Amino acid sequence: MTTATNRVLFVDDDANILSSFKRRLGRRFDMTTVLGGAEGLSEIERNGPVAVVVSDQRMPKMDGVEFLRRVKNASPDTVRIMLTGNTDVDTAIDAVNEGSVFRFYTKPCTPEDLAEGIDAGLRQFNLANAEKELLERTLAGSVKVLVDVLSLVDHEAFQLAQRTRPWMGKVAKHLGLEQVWELDVAAMLAPIGLITVPEDVRQKLHRGEALSPAEQEICDRAPEAGRNLLRNIPRMQHISEIIYYQNKSFDGSGFPDGWMAGEDIPVGARILHLLTDLHNASDPPTPDALARVAQNSSKYDPQVIDAVRHTMSDMPAEDRTNNGVLKVSVDGLTAGTKLVSNVETEDGVRVLVAGAEITQAQLEHLQNMHQLRPLKEPIYVLQPRRD
Repeated sequence: MTTATNRVLFVDDDANILSSFKRRLGRRFDMTTVLGGAEGLSEIERNGPVAVVVSDQRMPKMDGVEFLRRVKNASPDTVRIMLTGNTDVDTAIDAVNEGSVFRFYTKPCTPEDLAEGIDAGLRQFNLANAEKELLERTLAGSVKVLVDVLSLVDHEAFQLAQRTRPWMGKVAKHLGLEQVWELDVAAMLAPIGLITVPEDVRQKLHRGEALSPAEQEICDRAPEAGRNLLRNIPRMQHISEIIYYQNKSFDGSGFPDGWMAGEDIPVGARILHLLTDLHNASDPPTPDALARVAQNSSKYDPQVIDAVRHTMSDMPAEDRTNNGVLKVSVDGLTAGTKLVSNVETEDGVRVLVAGAEITQAQLEHLQNMHQLRPLKEPIYVLQPRRD
């Protein structure tokens, strides 16, 4: 199958002009020709985005400006070129403003000039996609490093994030939200600010012990530390705001202080607020636990409560019927293994809690620790599923 990185689409309402394009430029470019804007949109829908689209302006039913505007919405990365006999300045302005046209040519246009524009368009398309791929790989790598750091520094907070993550996706889908990947990353990194909290304070927090006013303030401000860690990473600004407002109640109370309340709070933060409290109250969450948590209705968005209730009815309980329990040594652990028992040192210090799914970073940490401070063996884990 031809890839989108070199495909060129010509759109005109004159079959003779399209035949001329095909004859003169068909050997130089991987090109497709179609009659009219509607057929052009259908071609993109059927066979996927193209690298460059060349469109006539004056076409019946759908002119070039409208067609290129719709191409922009359907395939933002496609480079758009307009070819027309209309020299009206307003048309050119509309083409640039509405269709983000890369080049504007007037008829008659020589094949050489048009080929030069298409070559430039292909270079622009490939450059933009190379930068996009680099950014996405950099973002994915940054998220992985942060998740690994969290799993090592505060494994209990990490496991809470892992438990809330699938619920975040389900609730977002029920609410019809876009950019679900941002909500997924926000769920994974929600507790990242806790890595700035002293370890003894974190342990008191996880054990539910009373904190001093100074300790409580440090913990309350952890989401702010999380936002500060993330906000300078490309494409993480919105995610950092979700994390910052994750403890903000729907009525405006809670951290951070200020006017923000109701639907002004990022929807991801509203979902995260309820899911975190729910998973702290019950693991796995139950309808009774949701009813108890939601008694304080002023804290949570009613639409989010309804979405979580709906999600709960659709979320199957974990199926362990085909899974047995295995006894393994530290050397027998692998990334992705789910613990049935705690991992502890021989003198009783807990390192990982039952229910944790071991990451690669945690695995290396356990193996290194075992060399210096032996861990209790055997360790009980779930046998991997055999689907």
